[in-house]
Amino acid sequence: MTSPELSPRRSMTGVFVVWAVSAVIAILVGILAPADWRAAWMGVGMGLIVPIAFAVQLWSGRSQGFIQRMALSVLGALLVMGCIGVGLGLATLSAA
Repeated sequence: MTSPELSPRRSMTGVFVVWAVSAVIAILVGILAPADWRAAWMGVGMGLIVPIAFAVQLWSGRSQGFIQRMALSVLGALLVMGCIGVGLGLATLSAA
């Protein structure tokens, strides 16, 4: 008698979690940081995303595709934070 194959955990869920966390961090930077310091704090927020992505991908428990999931998590987070940062910059310019 053979045991049934277990379905693998979803590999993209961790990537989406990291993207959502990066959006939350970028919005918090936009709300809490003064306008002159937003770009610097976005860099700090992006620095926080790397260990968060590492922890989320390790927590998923899958070794297959780890490097690809890490790269997708971090690059996607960079894109998300960049888009929010551009929006914050345009909002600051239009308010001035």
